[in-house]
Amino acid sequence: MAQADTHSRRQFLTRAGAAAAAASVAEVLAATRGLQGPTGPRQPVLFIGHGSPMNALADNRYTRMLAELSSTLTRPRAILVVSAHWLTPGRTLVGAQSRPPTIHDFGGFPKALSEMRYPAPGHPELAAKTVDLMPQASAALAYDWGLDHGTWCVLARLFPAADIPVFQVSIDYAKPAEFHVALGRELAQLREEGVLILGSGNIVHNLRQVDRLAGETNQATQAWAEDFDAYVAQALHQGDLSALVSPRLPASVVRSAVPTPDHYFPLLYAVGAGKGDVSRTVHEGFQSGTLSMRAVQFG
Repeated sequence: MAQADTHSRRQFLTRAGAAAAAASVAEVLAATRGLQGPTGPRQPVLFIGHGSPMNALADNRYTRMLAELSSTLTRPRAILVVSAHWLTPGRTLVGAQSRPPTIHDFGGFPKALSEMRYPAPGHPELAAKTVDLMPQASAALAYDWGLDHGTWCVLARLFPAADIPVFQVSIDYAKPAEFHVALGRELAQLREEGVLILGSGNIVHNLRQVDRLAGETNQATQAWAEDFDAYVAQALHQGDLSALVSPRLPASVVRSAVPTPDHYFPLLYAVGAGKGDVSRTVHEGFQSGTLSMRAVQFG
């Protein structure tokens, strides 16, 4: 979560529009020829509500949950993250750096947060394969991004050693909800090769309607936030994809809870990658009054 949606989105879209060198899959495969490595056990899919970047420093119920969740996971071969903070309208990009930088895509926070680094390696070989898995998206490799706070603020709690390769897949912000579910389904086969798929966003995310003094609560301070979060939780429990793609709630509730879909789309990737697996809630609650911190595991 940055200072404001509009400021953050402008920054992301500007960077994406100037998109970096996109290499062909063949080039990267040639550069990584022979680097096969172990595939590892089948991995689950996670959706994590990431909230404020301050969670990277805080000690609270949410951050303790992430540490506990980590202890239940089998070490993955690599981690693929779809973050709400890499938006590329008109195309889908996959980060292919061997050493992705830590991006501090926010302002107005303590210096200690801006000094944090998450020096995990990338995985160019798997990035190239991921591009190949998404023909409908006309995906390409990119080298101008890194690990934004939607990624590293979560992974710093889940895997603090930063010794597991991480790469991001961007969100084509111009596409509808169904497109993102479909891409999640295409990415699902990476789970069989030991890749943990992580969607990082927030089910309810409206920075203009937060109460920064509310702290961490079990319930939202606004009925619309509570209602939308509960609705999504029920749809996940019932496996009702149509209810998630086109929420059947009053328009005023949906507009308040999801004024822009950037933080909601990562959930749809996780649902698609879950491919019918039973989901379970691993965390629920709110921060700053209306930010849903719900976290869900598939498989």
